[in-house]
Amino acid sequence: MALALLLAIPAGLLASRALSLRAASRRGRAGLGSRVVRLPVRGLLIFLRSVPEIVWALLFVRAVGLGPTAGVLAIAITYSGMLGKVYAEIFESVDQRPAHALLQAGSGRLVAFLYGILPNAAAEVVSYTVYRWECAVRASVVMGFVGAGGLGQQIDLSMRMFAGAEVASMLLTFLLLVILADLLSRLLRWRLA
Repeated sequence: MALALLLAIPAGLLASRALSLRAASRRGRAGLGSRVVRLPVRGLLIFLRSVPEIVWALLFVRAVGLGPTAGVLAIAITYSGMLGKVYAEIFESVDQRPAHALLQAGSGRLVAFLYGILPNAAAEVVSYTVYRWECAVRASVVMGFVGAGGLGQQIDLSMRMFAGAEVASMLLTFLLLVILADLLSRLLRWRLA
């Protein structure tokens, strides 16, 4: 998820109309320059999320070999596309007036984002990020079944050895991780609200 966030956050900002200088002006529509940047980034995000993580895992297994690296890269690529798209939509859906006021007053786009958009979007961004982390935990099990390492591979091995107690323990661990993600999401939303 850390790799996914490294790509998703900047891509979400570039794909969003929220910090367009022309949108902040009286004219209201984004200019050609911002569209030239925004549309390819949105296209990249569409491509990254349209290929399922299992397909990415199979491609990375061929490229880097069996092991957890393939699974990590597959989840990072897919989830960066998902997170980037949702972040862009969240940034565009919050009240734009504080950011536009900061831009019109001469502040930079990063300052306008940090003080005008992020405070209004933080709870939703954190909630969706924790949800995607929960999904990544579940997807990591599937990655192991195609040779991409991790606990999924261990579950597969335990099932082949008819070690039902080990499989049950690992499934219980995944259940606890999902419950933990849900509690963490509630706590973070409560603190940000």
